[in-house]
Amino acid sequence: MTRFTPIPLEGALVAITGAARGIGLATARAFHEAGAFVAIGDLDGAFSAEAAASVGTRASGHVLDVSDRASYAAFLAAAEETHGKPLDVLVNNAGIMPSAPFLEQRDDVDRTTWEINVLGPSIGMRLALPGMIQRGRGHVVNVCSLVGRYPLQGLAGYNASKFAALGLTQSVRREVRDTGVSVSAILPSAVKTELASGIDFGLVPQVEPEDVARAVVKSVRHRRCETAVPRYVGAAARAGMVTPESLMAPIRTLLHDDAPIAHVDASVRAGYLKRIGSDA
Repeated sequence: MTRFTPIPLEGALVAITGAARGIGLATARAFHEAGAFVAIGDLDGAFSAEAAASVGTRASGHVLDVSDRASYAAFLAAAEETHGKPLDVLVNNAGIMPSAPFLEQRDDVDRTTWEINVLGPSIGMRLALPGMIQRGRGHVVNVCSLVGRYPLQGLAGYNASKFAALGLTQSVRREVRDTGVSVSAILPSAVKTELASGIDFGLVPQVEPEDVARAVVKSVRHRRCETAVPRYVGAAARAGMVTPESLMAPIRTLLHDDAPIAHVDASVRAGYLKRIGSDA
């Protein structure tokens, strides 16, 4: 069995992308409460600084564009310089979720989704893993999604990016398995954040950002390859993958499989889509 070098959270340095709001901010607070030093990265540097101030004295805020290698490198360097210690945990949380029927979605929106949701974690791991491997200690968490196993209508580009992010995580985990360093994926169901604003997911389980944050923090201890939030939906999604489509179709209809298309409050959703630049 592969053994990973333990990482005590008391005094550890944790860098989190997309951490000025939602899951990222909840995760920053959870790590800070566990005694860690936390570096918050987000596109708006001032917003990141405000978020860090709300987290606590061991948190710092930094500007970060995860799709830009120079920006990501500067973020990690600033995190280590600010807190005076090497990186122990990297949480690739930044992500966007544009929603629209596939034939109506724009190519540039798909491209941006891919750059943030897949290229971002890829760049982050290429920058952070060499130092972790050299020290023989480190942990990377990629916040993926349950739609990486159970795709929904109206989220084709997002589904594809999360399938890719999960595959990326699993492959890199295999490559570094004998170094003492681990790479894990967190697969949340629908999360009650701005990302899912305006969408009525029906019977699909919805969780709080704090639920996901707890799973991220716990992964530093157990280092499992992937963790679904809530746990039972992971097993359900796996079962759905091997169940004949003729049997799954009525179940998917019952679960509002088309929620991002047919069960949307457009006025609420519009604010988020405008912010991420995917409004038509």
